[in-house]
Amino acid sequence: MATLTWKQRADHLRTTISGPDPHPVDELPPVGRSIILGLQHMLAAYAGIIAPPLIIGTALHLPFIDITILITLSLFASGVCTLLQTIGWWKIGVRLPLVEGVSFSGIASMLVIGKLHPNPVTALQIIVGAVIVSSAIMFFLSAVYAKLLRFFPPLVLGSVVTVIGLTLVPISIGWMQGSAGTPSFGSVKNIALGAVTLLVTVVVARYVPGFLSRVSMLVGIVVGTLIAIPLGETDFSKVGSAATFAAPHFLLFGAPKFNLGAIISMTIVMLVIMTEATCDIMAIGNIVGKEVKESDVGNCLRADCLASVFSAFLNGFQCSAYGQNIGIVQMSRVRSRFVVAVSGLILVLLGLFPVLSAVVAAVPLPVLGGAGVAIFGLVAVTGIQTLTQVDFNSSQGTVYALIVAATLTMGILPTAAPGFYSQFPDWFQTIFSSGIASGAITAIVLNLLLVEVPRMIRNRGSQPVEATIAEEGLPA
Repeated sequence: MATLTWKQRADHLRTTISGPDPHPVDELPPVGRSIILGLQHMLAAYAGIIAPPLIIGTALHLPFIDITILITLSLFASGVCTLLQTIGWWKIGVRLPLVEGVSFSGIASMLVIGKLHPNPVTALQIIVGAVIVSSAIMFFLSAVYAKLLRFFPPLVLGSVVTVIGLTLVPISIGWMQGSAGTPSFGSVKNIALGAVTLLVTVVVARYVPGFLSRVSMLVGIVVGTLIAIPLGETDFSKVGSAATFAAPHFLLFGAPKFNLGAIISMTIVMLVIMTEATCDIMAIGNIVGKEVKESDVGNCLRADCLASVFSAFLNGFQCSAYGQNIGIVQMSRVRSRFVVAVSGLILVLLGLFPVLSAVVAAVPLPVLGGAGVAIFGLVAVTGIQTLTQVDFNSSQGTVYALIVAATLTMGILPTAAPGFYSQFPDWFQTIFSSGIASGAITAIVLNLLLVEVPRMIRNRGSQPVEATIAEEGLPA
């Protein structure tokens, strides 16, 4: 038998893994392209992953070295969760192109725990214990939660995904201003860097043919970083001092402590995370052209919960699907889950090799913000496209429009008026301080009360369900 070339071996491997005629989600692109596309996904998620440990570590007054460890461990845990979600094992993992990262939803509850327990070590032990127990509980209840899939019609899904995009865009605008508290925050230089990155991203996506148009965000980030170097806006000084390799630290701050109030609070947070994740996987399913079934939702949520337990043992926090990467899938038109798996592998390497993480950290925040404006905005566009499936001209059109209006209002409220719920109880703030969570709850509850319940009452009569759906202009 003739000796196979490296290309022939790679083609044979792709055929073996993907099959002769795979769905685009299961295609295995060439290694070089997969790495570049995976890097683009990683850069879109990077700032979001490191933000929660940075915020929580700073609020708990942890030493800088401990905050650094929390960040690298969060990168490692996010990478492992991404691999679990994209590759899958048994009934764990949805096997769709979803990037996983540390969730923002639990930050408010963790800050409350920090206030109640001033000792940072004790606070982290209680946080870790609460994340472990709440994630384990929801792991076993994920199949029950997945049965609620019928309550996520296009009306709810489109409204929530639009809210996700509108919630993410202000974050990217904040990044364009730079790091808060620094002398250059909000400077013309920072905003110009972000604007140039955004412009390059859009121009490459529109006018440059071939593969480069699929990685236009990465091109924009590279160009923006190169421009920032002579302007003195990049800092590679920490690369030389960063450790080459760092093994994961399990339970660095000691054995977890189990506080009932904290566990209840984190369980509520997990319910919020599961709602967000359900909307994310249904949105990505629409984009890649793959039907999301009840079993898929259960597999996704089990992966999130199991990864959150693993993350907690690494002194980390809850993991969840990242909505911002939905925009990259739509922009690049590359639907392969293996590309996203590569981004998970990159995150694992960043967690194990701090020197690599230091290189990525040298990318100026305004540059990431400029690229983020385009990508995060596409998430909102995805939601709007989903809403086009709803017939607003039907007899129930006004009701559907009001549900969308209320969802958008509740979703934008925490961003537009951050102190709006400051006088409310802690448990209420835990849920509704997240625009995504409050928007999702609003959409689901209003759809249940104004659409599902009246439909069920009418269906008690002799009218067939199909006739009711056709009358109301709802997708079957």
